[in-house]
Order: sequence, then structure tokens, then C-alpha cells
Amino acid sequence: MRLVRIANFVTERSGGLRTALHRLGIGYRAAGHDTVLIVPGERSLDEQTDQGRVITLPGPRVPGMGGYRALVDRRRVTAVLRDLAPDRVEVSDRSTLRWVGSWARTAGVPSMMVSHESLSGLFRLFGPAAAGRWADRLNERTASAHDVVVCTTVWAEEEFTRIGATNVVRVPLGVDLDLFTPERYDVRLRRRWAADDDVLLLHCGRLSAEKRPRRSLDALAALRDAGVPAVLVVAGAGPLRSALQEEAADRCLPVRFLGHLRDRTELAALLATADVALAPGPVETFGLAALEALASGTPVVVSAESALPEVIGTAGIAVPGGGRGYAAAAASLLARPNRRTAARRQADRYPWSASVAGFLAAHQATPSLATSPGLDEPA
Repeated sequence: MRLVRIANFVTERSGGLRTALHRLGIGYRAAGHDTVLIVPGERSLDEQTDQGRVITLPGPRVPGMGGYRALVDRRRVTAVLRDLAPDRVEVSDRSTLRWVGSWARTAGVPSMMVSHESLSGLFRLFGPAAAGRWADRLNERTASAHDVVVCTTVWAEEEFTRIGATNVVRVPLGVDLDLFTPERYDVRLRRRWAADDDVLLLHCGRLSAEKRPRRSLDALAALRDAGVPAVLVVAGAGPLRSALQEEAADRCLPVRFLGHLRDRTELAALLATADVALAPGPVETFGLAALEALASGTPVVVSAESALPEVIGTAGIAVPGGGRGYAAAAASLLARPNRRTAARRQADRYPWSASVAGFLAAHQATPSLATSPGLDEPA
């Protein structure tokens, strides 16, 4: 089967979406399928990679998005799709690429849209209360434009359930359980960022408004106000980085901004070495960074407004509101004697093999959509 995937807002500094595309592509190839990924970039490229063929088409930068690009030349994208003659199309963008589902239907090609973001959640952050109706209308168009919509959590699925969409399946994402492991704990790395008695907090994620990174600064401040000698390491880039650095300096907070870590092994060591990870984003539909922290043996404090509570289970704490709640939750996790074992045990429920099997089932590449592993719960 030739499976053509297409995504916007993917760069070398991308986080969860880039990781998911890469791991799924590797899994599709291992299952014997011919995979092609189309993404935007600065210039045209056509490469053979471990996830299959990757075609980069020129796309302009999106203002205010910290370097993200988008495919806007529909004529060129359509020509590439037509030349590739896909058996299945997988779309990882519900807004700017929704038209691909309509193209696929006209061409007689089954299409699947993967819901990597919540329109309802984004509207709650940036729009008026009535904007929820607009999210429903856009979601209705998305669901009708594709044969299948894949959601990674019950939380993400809810906005399609609310509008009565009947072509939605649930497939959790996964985590690399060999790369992210408690065994990567690094004493020397810890001493680089924290004193022996310090609590090492980690914020791992894009520094943009929807991720609420200031909550991590507030959590650090609240812990220090309570007499806890905490420090914060921030791994991630984004449009808010300069403002956050200035704020941390103005508040005399011990924060180290590392930027985007391209070396996944370095990231795995940092995740395993931290005492507590913070994931304050309220519109996360899955939260790969938090799951990678759990796999590394590090408990996580997450936003109760997001999908993360169902992903972390009892291996972390979900908090409503702002930074003081995060500080209290971090202190509570630090008091748990088995926190690292519990974190890893929760992550073990999410192997990438189950995700790949579930996604292929959604593509009807396996015999039964209803009974394939990974559709509702991790295998």
C-alpha cells in the first residue's frame, strides 16, 4: 500500500507532531508499506529516510508562529499528490490542509485526518465564548471531508462526539521505551544545573501562548517562596522565549533556557535526571513530552484542562489553574517514594507498536477496524 502523509507546521524544531510523524512512518515501513511524507520547508527536497520518502515543498513562514511554515500552493501540492498515486492519504492538519480530504474523495482515494490539536480548546484560549460554535462548524467540515478522523485521547475525541460525527476512532500515540528510560539518569548533568540539595524542575515544550509556559515560572517562584530550593530548566524554543527570559531575570528566578534540543539522547538524559516535569498547556490533545518524561522515570504535573490526565494516570498530578497549584503538586510528587517506578510503569502502556497497529487499522490496512489493537486502549 502506498500511504501518502501530508502535514503543515513541521520544522527541525518541531516537537510532538514531528516525533509522531517520524515514529509512525518507521512503523508503516516496517509493516511493509510504501510511505511518503509531504511537508513545507524553505526549498524543495526529495529524500529517502528511515521513515520513508520525505518530500519538502517550499512554503512561507507563518507570521507569529516562531518559524513554522505552511503549504499554500494547492496547485503544486495537488500535482505531487496526483503523481504519487496514493492508495491512502493521511492528513495531519485539520485547518489549512482540510482541502486534501476533498481532493482525495474526488480522486477516489480513502483519506484519514489525525486530530493533533483541539479547535475548541484553542478558541477557549483566544476567542470569545461564542467561538465554540465556530469550532463545531469547522469540525463538522473536517469530519465530512475525510473518511476517518483519528483522535489520540477521549479528551480530543469529545469535540467530535459533541457534533455527532460517526467516523471517529481513538488511537493513542506512543513513546520510545528504549530511548526514554530511567537508566539515562546523569549525575554530571544534574550537577551542571542544580546543587545537590536543589529540586530540579523541567519544562519541556514549545514556548508559545497556548502552552502556558509562564505557569512553570510561577510554580518555581511559589516553591522558592515556600522555602524549597528549586531550579527550573526549560527545553524548548518559541516566540515567547525572549519575554520569558526577561521575566525570569526580573523576578530573580533561577531558570536555564536551553532552547530546542535536537539531540534526542541529550533530551532523554535531561528527562531522566529531572525530579519533576511540568506540562502546563491546557489544550494538549495527548502530550508526548509528558509521556517521554514518564518513560524516563520522572513524574509530571499537568493541566487538568487538557487530555494529559488520562495519559499520565496516577503517575502524576493534574492541576487546575496556575502556578501555585503546580508547586503544591510538585511537592506532593517529591514525597512519593515510588514515584519513578510508577512513572515508568504508566509509560509502558504506550508502545509505538500499538500506535502503529491502531493507525494502520484506521487506514483499513488490517482486517478489522473494530478489533485491532490500540484503538481504544494501549496494548
